[in-house]
Order: sequence, then structure tokens, then C-alpha cells
Amino acid sequence: MSVALSVRDLMKSYGERVALRGVSFEANTGELLALLGPNGAGKTTLIRCLSGRVRPDAGRISLLGKPLPRQGGREALGFVPQELGIYPDLTTRENLHAFGVFNGLYGRGLRERIGWALEWTGLADRADELPRDFSGGMKRRVNIACGVLHEPKVLLLDEPTVGVDPQSRERIFAMIQALRASGTTVVLTTHHLEEAEQRADRIVVVDHGEVIAQGTLAELIDQTVGADRQATVRLAEPLADYARQTLAQRWAPPAGASGAQATPLDARVLRTQVASVAEDLPRLLESISHLGGEVRDVEVHAPNLQAVFLHLTGRELRE
Repeated sequence: MSVALSVRDLMKSYGERVALRGVSFEANTGELLALLGPNGAGKTTLIRCLSGRVRPDAGRISLLGKPLPRQGGREALGFVPQELGIYPDLTTRENLHAFGVFNGLYGRGLRERIGWALEWTGLADRADELPRDFSGGMKRRVNIACGVLHEPKVLLLDEPTVGVDPQSRERIFAMIQALRASGTTVVLTTHHLEEAEQRADRIVVVDHGEVIAQGTLAELIDQTVGADRQATVRLAEPLADYARQTLAQRWAPPAGASGAQATPLDARVLRTQVASVAEDLPRLLESISHLGGEVRDVEVHAPNLQAVFLHLTGRELRE
């Protein structure tokens, strides 16, 4: 698989504030790579460096195997910002025409690409209407179309589904999948962890201006929280103290995890981690029964991207 975008040791500071501290990653041809990170992690600065809006202080960016100059050289790159960049007083068709011209299209080629974009977005019947009257999801689709009219080989999508309803989100990802099927590489930033979990081929986690983890979801889980499932057991009545202590000893969790003990909010809830649902869960339920507990409900959750993200970046909210 060929590398479409390569970032090596990228650094950027604003005065004494260091925004990027040697960021490195690669995105392969046709891949959807998700960039994740808490507020202030450096994602916005990274995207601005990639799109040419900000000059990095050091490091190297290569597009389709060629180093990017400090200015220009980004004809094969598309960028769709989080903020809507369309003209509200131009029709959908006029917006597409304007952005096509901005990206060097003209004549028959431009007309063909506008026709493609209207079909691709599902907005052919709204071509001569003003986007200011559109729903949020429709405006997003026009915004994305304006960024890909010139058929970029690598597309930077900054929070493309922010503020849209679930149906519009599905339509947008169907559009993205169509681009990928044609060989376009997509680099996506999102705060919707389930989007990255379900859609991305690989994930890059950035924090404090550094890449702190990258890989497939399975690889990130193995590197951080581990593959064990979390079992939550709800009891009819709280266990006696000695019973809870016995369970905690028998089902001692890995370091840093919560064991089979009553949670502070509800003494009838027990949690632990199980390596094998088929083998460990029956033994856990049998232990509870022998200690006089009556099980009302059982939930088993596989480790997910949210657990990985919180493990890597911490639970404290940053503004």
C-alpha cells in the first residue's frame, strides 16, 4: 500500500506556546485516517500546517511522495474546514462554480464536475436554490463538495459532521466512502469517537502537540486498556461486607482497573474484568450465588475507543 501523505517531525510554536512537538504519521492511499485529541491537543494547528494556512517551524510534509514546499504545491490536496466556507447569497450551482474556478477548473471540465457534485451530494434538485435556506446537513454537503471539485488525492476533513442529524451524518459518510472507492485518502478530525471507531482504518491520537498513539482500533486497545471485557452485575440486594471482600479478592482486577466491588453510587452493582466471557462469567455468577447474592441483570462491554482515549489523555476536561 502506497503512502499518500507523510508527516515527519512537524513542529510549530506561537511565541512561548508550543503547539506541535515533532508530530509524525502517515496516511495510505484510499485510507480513512482519524485524528483524535482533546481540546488544545494541537489538531487544529496540524491541519492548518497540512493545508498551507500555517507554516511549520520544522519538519517535513510529503504529498504523494513529493515534499511540499513552504508555499503552493497542494493541487492534489483538498481541505474542508469545520466552519462553513460557502457563500450564502450564491446558489448551490454558483458556489460550486466559484470554488471550481478557485481550484483551476474551467469550461467543459468544470461543468462536468459541477454535475457530478450535484449528483454526489444528492442536491441536484436544489442546484438553483440558496444554501442559506438549507438545513445544516445540506450546507455541510455543499461545503464538502466545494472542497473536492478538483478531485484531490488527499482530503482533509475537519469535523465534517458537527451539528448535523444522524441521517445527514450517514449521507456524508456515504459520500466519503464513494471518494475512498476512487482512491482518495481521507484524513478526518472528529470529536465523535464512535465515528472514528466505526469508520476509520487507523487512528492517530494527538495530545500536548505530540502523537501519543497510533494504529488500528484493535492495536490501540492492546496497547492500552487490553482486550478484557468489563462485566457489570446488578443484584437484587447489596451483598454483605464479607461477601464483597471475598469477591474482590477472588476477582482481583489488573492494576488501575476497578474490581468486583460495590460502586460508590449503588451497593447493588458489582464490576470486574473478564478475559473470557464463556469461561469467566459463569464462574463469577456462581461465586456471587454461593455468597448469597441474587443476580438481577448482567451487562458485558468490550473495550472501545472511548476507553482507549480516556486512558491515553485522562478524564479531566480541558478548555
